[in-house]
Amino acid sequence: MDTIASLFSFITWPVSWVIVQFHKLYGAIFGPDTGWAWGLSIVSLVVLIRICLIPLFVKQIKSTRNMQVLQPKMKAIQERYKSDKQRQSEEMMKLYKETGTNPLSSCLPIIAQSPFFFALYHVLSAIASNKKIGVIDQSLLDSARQAHIFGAPLAAKFMDSADKVEALGASLTDVRVVTAIMIVMMSASQFFTQRQLMTKNVDLTVKTPYMQQQKMLMYIFPLIFAGMGINFPVGVLVYWLTTNVWTMGQQMYVINQNPTPGSKAQEQYLGRLLKSVTAHGEVRGRTRRNTVKRIVSKGPDRNDIERKFVTGLAKLGLAPQEDGTVVKSDTAVAEAEGGAAQRRQQPKRQTKAKRQTTAGHPGGGKDADSGESESKTSLEKSAPQDDKPKPAGKPASGSSRQAKSGQRKGPQRPKHPSKK
Repeated sequence: MDTIASLFSFITWPVSWVIVQFHKLYGAIFGPDTGWAWGLSIVSLVVLIRICLIPLFVKQIKSTRNMQVLQPKMKAIQERYKSDKQRQSEEMMKLYKETGTNPLSSCLPIIAQSPFFFALYHVLSAIASNKKIGVIDQSLLDSARQAHIFGAPLAAKFMDSADKVEALGASLTDVRVVTAIMIVMMSASQFFTQRQLMTKNVDLTVKTPYMQQQKMLMYIFPLIFAGMGINFPVGVLVYWLTTNVWTMGQQMYVINQNPTPGSKAQEQYLGRLLKSVTAHGEVRGRTRRNTVKRIVSKGPDRNDIERKFVTGLAKLGLAPQEDGTVVKSDTAVAEAEGGAAQRRQQPKRQTKAKRQTTAGHPGGGKDADSGESESKTSLEKSAPQDDKPKPAGKPASGSSRQAKSGQRKGPQRPKHPSKK
């Protein structure tokens, strides 16, 4: 870890400068040598960095959604070109280019944070070794070494020896208890953040291997961070726990205000929006109007949740407009009522057993009636034409008598002499 942190030594000066500026502010309130002053300085560093990374976070959300939408198409390409890996890669890149999706965008916030994370680790390691670094001079170094968070020094680690912890003015038990609690909180916040994304903000109609991978990562990532956490100084644990809590709150806000189409979060959001429209008779807020505008622009491509929302508006006598507003419309009410009546009037589909029973009893129901009418028609058509007048004085021929008795028409073969 120290070797990796040294690679980002070029950024230790600005990181240390920011921490010192915040320390001056909090030191005037809580005292310069307290853990509150140095701990809140690290927390403020995290908040400042995350505010600067908000555009990247928005890009990450969009990329994650696009990847979810593209999963069926990606799966089709893999199945189609499973024997040609090069063609498969070309088609994948073409799909990404056409949709404007970058698979690496989902990792941008983590990648952008990593230099600051390792720079802070480098600064705290120098404090633990009693070395000046960046703008932290000897007086600030002594102040930082005296700062404790719930009895644990900022530079202490879970795996440190008792002698090293005693040199920082603390006990090994206090350090391990505090670091263990922080590691558990860090892993739990990571798990809850990923679980919130998987259970609420995922289109449940799309079942792909990507979803299974995300579900696995939900359990793997917390274990990875827990394993790494035992080698982090207390100050770095404060940094990582703060950034996890920030991510969790930021994601919760995005899920509540701009959920993924087809997800459970969208159903809850549109339910709240429908209640608001019912109470006020209009769509309040620019974000909500943009949501209605997107639903209207989809037209017949709306999902079931969005159709349910439009139907709910129609029952209230309201019709959504292209600008995101709603207007009163009697036509919408009539269409909603007519659609409901039509759904009620549709006959239920018979089961296979009932269809077989009906087919086995031709005398029942409509089949019997149709059978009787068909038999009557056939009898009428096959009745002999006896209405025509027969010529007088000519007896009926044998062929006509045989025809009447059901024998075949035409000349008959003579009987054998032995049978006469």
